[in-house]
Amino acid sequence: MQVEAIRNGAFSWARVKLDPGERFVSEAGSMFRVSSNVDIDITTRSRSSGGLMSGIKRMIAGESFFFSTYTVSDGNAAELGLAPTLQGELAVIDCDGMRNWVCAGGSYLGSSPDLDIDTQFQGLRGLLSGESLSFLSVQGVGPLVVNAFGGIVEMNVAGELTVDTGHVVAFEDSLTYSISKAGGSWIQSFLTSEGLTMNFSGHGRLYVQSHNPDEFGKTLGPLLPPRRS
Repeated sequence: MQVEAIRNGAFSWARVKLDPGERFVSEAGSMFRVSSNVDIDITTRSRSSGGLMSGIKRMIAGESFFFSTYTVSDGNAAELGLAPTLQGELAVIDCDGMRNWVCAGGSYLGSSPDLDIDTQFQGLRGLLSGESLSFLSVQGVGPLVVNAFGGIVEMNVAGELTVDTGHVVAFEDSLTYSISKAGGSWIQSFLTSEGLTMNFSGHGRLYVQSHNPDEFGKTLGPLLPPRRS
């Protein structure tokens, strides 16, 4: 299996090359092309957890209810193309099994079937951060594809780092975080439109995105014509 991020300006996509007998899993609806010798199965199940409740928990986390599984059906190689809904860059993370990864809502695009995808409840922190109440937890060994709105940046945290909410893509679970105000006071934070931040601490890798999809939606929404019933 070979997975690579193809950068094409603001419209990046992932190319997955599969050998005979190999499989790949993605968020349902992200496939835009696939070889004719690939069978596609739609399911709510990941590697070791699934069923109706798993699909519902992923929806709460801002992800798709379903997974799409792609399996090479003959003795020939195959290729798969995946793309996110929003324009932006992708990153391929080689999970080594030493540390788990946590994906923020909407950032998961695809992964090896050897990776276990489950939801991780964030509690009150998720509500305050403006993010989903749940994140996706990714465990195991294999490639993981995450997508960003705008540019994506990998950062190595060694100590502490503050990130504006809505800009987090994925991070290693060796990092912990707390929610705090951006300015000197709550009034300053909201008057400057900075709001809340996620304050990471520890040692590990973190991916952030340059643009905030929620803020983009709030700006674009009022400019659209009224919906006709």
